[in-house]
Amino acid sequence: MSKIDISNLLSDRMAQLPEYMFEKLNIIRLQKRQAGQDLVDMAMGNPKDPTPQPIVDKLIEVVQDPRNHRYSVATGIYSLRKELSRYYGSQFGVQLDPDKEVICTIGSKEGFSHLCLALLGAGDRAIVPAPSYPIHTYSVILAGGEALRLSVEDDEAMLRDLVAMCKKLSPAPKVLFLNYPHNPTGKCVELPFFEEVVKIAKRHRLIVVHDFAYSRITFDGYEAPSFLQAKGAMDVGCEFGTMSKAYNMAGWRVGYALGNREIIGALNRIKGYYDYGIFQAVQIASIIAIRHCQEYVVEQQRAYQRRRDVVLDGLSQAGWEVDVPQGGMFVWVRIPEPFAKNGSSVFAMELMEKANVVVSPGIGFGDEGEGYVRMALVENEKRLRQAVRGIRMAFSLRPPMKHAQ
Repeated sequence: MSKIDISNLLSDRMAQLPEYMFEKLNIIRLQKRQAGQDLVDMAMGNPKDPTPQPIVDKLIEVVQDPRNHRYSVATGIYSLRKELSRYYGSQFGVQLDPDKEVICTIGSKEGFSHLCLALLGAGDRAIVPAPSYPIHTYSVILAGGEALRLSVEDDEAMLRDLVAMCKKLSPAPKVLFLNYPHNPTGKCVELPFFEEVVKIAKRHRLIVVHDFAYSRITFDGYEAPSFLQAKGAMDVGCEFGTMSKAYNMAGWRVGYALGNREIIGALNRIKGYYDYGIFQAVQIASIIAIRHCQEYVVEQQRAYQRRRDVVLDGLSQAGWEVDVPQGGMFVWVRIPEPFAKNGSSVFAMELMEKANVVVSPGIGFGDEGEGYVRMALVENEKRLRQAVRGIRMAFSLRPPMKHAQ
């Protein structure tokens, strides 16, 4: 009896999903490391610094308690939701009801995906940033919706184009995704931008979902505003955050959403069918992070700024022109003209082959990212200096300096 061709039985949505960019990079990277090559990995925003010790110590303590071994709840334990509401009150002046306006998620990617199931269906439209972190686009597609791309390059042009899309398109968009500090470009905004977004959203019946993953990774004195600080924001939208970046808890998978109680309630209802929440011991340790580890967050912020400056300085020495990001954990780099002709995917492979540096090709963030690469600031300064030395040797726009004899 012949085997069944399972590929013909997969759902139609599988055809809409390209191979995930990071998975392809991981395969090639693993092959090279198995061959003994020393690669400086700047591809994925996967923090390599350790989780602060007080968080680890608390986990070790509470994991011994059998009461934490049971199913948790999809919304997250009340104590963590209350701590998140307190944090938003002290940090941003935003008052939140921990019962109705805060929910914990298994990382923010899970939250985005499940929220899209609650907000979107077949034929519904959502506006996503361009270039876009992949989950912002594909959570819409997985929910059966259509993702409309909106350039983040210029704030005023973005707002004008947003209004035009809401006025002219039929059916009109239902949801707007925002992400500041922006991944991959590092672009940031001030509070008045969000206030204009709220006005547009109210005028055109638009739900706003803001990804605030890099809220505490900002540079040169800039402090990123919360979308929920904007007057009327609670009427139209919500904001996602995560413990992954500021607290180096990426593998712990703790995220959260806060904001409009109907939106949070819809996400809660969907999650109730899909999961039993985050391991309770991890949630208790997360409370310690928020309550007692802010000095670690500040030091991590400084570390990312030092790493950013190492990369910027090294690329400048190679003759590359790079915009200085105000926030995020990446440097978004336009590929210099002599090396850009074959596209970002080919150039990323050439960087791996000739400079032993792994980066993310810009095309992985949509067509708008073509011609760029994204460099994650996850390695230490010594390793980053090694990376930019390799880039200068293989891809410099300047002749090497002659040493005096």
